[in-house]
Amino acid sequence: MSEPIIPAALRAAARRAVRLPEAALRAECEETFFIASGPGGQHRNKTESGVRLLHRLTGLLVTATERRSQVQNRGEALKRLRARLAELGVEPKRRRPTKPTRGSQERRIAEKKHRAAHKAARSRLD
Repeated sequence: MSEPIIPAALRAAARRAVRLPEAALRAECEETFFIASGPGGQHRNKTESGVRLLHRLTGLLVTATERRSQVQNRGEALKRLRARLAELGVEPKRRRPTKPTRGSQERRIAEKKHRAAHKAARSRLD
């Protein structure tokens, strides 16, 4: 499977955003709060403690709903956003196609001949 093609400008924006302080990174994000379902009791099920961050420049979306506290979920969402931005900013190494060496080709052909002779010997036994 091939790597998705990511524009250089998007990678550069991600690398720049990773280095920003927390307040500046939050300013670049659209922050929404929602009711996080699941275990945690009445406090979690009635308050908007879930946090969703959308980084406008890169289009990355992260959510955090593990904690009962909105502040703790915001911190967790920022950590996840930084991790995703760092991942997006990495430029994968280009793979250079290589040809098999002459020795490896000869070994492969010799192994095929050996296997064919072994199979041919089986049919002579019947």
